[in-house]
Amino acid sequence: MEKVEAKLTYEKAYAELEQIMQDLQQDKISVDDLSAKVKRAVMLITFCNEMLRSTEAEVGALVKKLGL
Repeated sequence: MEKVEAKLTYEKAYAELEQIMQDLQQDKISVDDLSAKVKRAVMLITFCNEMLRSTEAEVGALVKKLGL
């Protein structure tokens, strides 16, 4: 995976993905930029999925530690 910006958060990544989707739906992305935007979207989706899995595992471990 490409190097992710140090300050990228789930919320920022999700917002950027939403913007890319809106731009695609409204034909605001030129053919020249399409490949780069799709690559960025794939990176953001991967980042979000990893964040969700990591958070789920962390919360699961905390709940298990509490004996719930």
